[in-house]
Amino acid sequence: MKEYTLITGASTGIGYEIAIQLAAKNHNLILIARSQDKLESLQREINNKYEVEVHYFIYDLSEPNSAQDLFKNIKDHKFTVTGLINNAGFGEYGNFIEMSLKKDEEMISLNVTTLVGLTKLFAAEMVKAGKGRIMNIASLLSFIPLPYYSVYSATKSFVLAFTETVSAELQGTGVTLTALCPGTVDTPFHSDNMRKTIAMKANKPMPANLVAKEGVDLFLYGKNKKIVGTMNWFLSNIPRFTPDKVMIKIKKNLASIK
Repeated sequence: MKEYTLITGASTGIGYEIAIQLAAKNHNLILIARSQDKLESLQREINNKYEVEVHYFIYDLSEPNSAQDLFKNIKDHKFTVTGLINNAGFGEYGNFIEMSLKKDEEMISLNVTTLVGLTKLFAAEMVKAGKGRIMNIASLLSFIPLPYYSVYSATKSFVLAFTETVSAELQGTGVTLTALCPGTVDTPFHSDNMRKTIAMKANKPMPANLVAKEGVDLFLYGKNKKIVGTMNWFLSNIPRFTPDKVMIKIKKNLASIK
């Protein structure tokens, strides 16, 4: 019986690089994204280099019931998924009250609702089988939420808390749940305004392939969570020893455009 790792948001950035690196380690893949052209290109690239099976499905995972629909589709195809990487997500930068409510709702749906649904549905199958690995992509902002990234920060704080608590529940089942926590990554995720912030100017984005390597190691062998990069580890710990009033000023300064 062939086993597969399912990766959401696989067409670009961290998801794309993780797919390439897992294929190099002989993992069969199921790739999920909205862009058929990009997924077809990635499938060809992997098939030309590695002897693994690669399938893809086109989904907008911010749509209602997308987790249930994708899970049913996987079951209908009789694929056995023993690995799940919840990488799909997006964020926006701006003043909360001025930003689109529709975008906020789509962000919560993709970053939280679909991630919870896929984790629940596939974890239940993995527990029945007695094995499996799930990795959720959280963020440095899970530890140090920034102004002007209000909804995104909140979704990533949720992802980390959710992952840690469900991981504890799954102990002893043979299923491992982990959270990868990168800082800024050099991908199309970032808008021009994001790139102008003090935070991004002071802490340069990491190459996506290096972040993916850390993610692949965590997914295959790790436990709990991993903060990617020494500087990001330091930043994640600042709130632990900094008074709230000072921390608010630091975070607002970091998120400001200058």
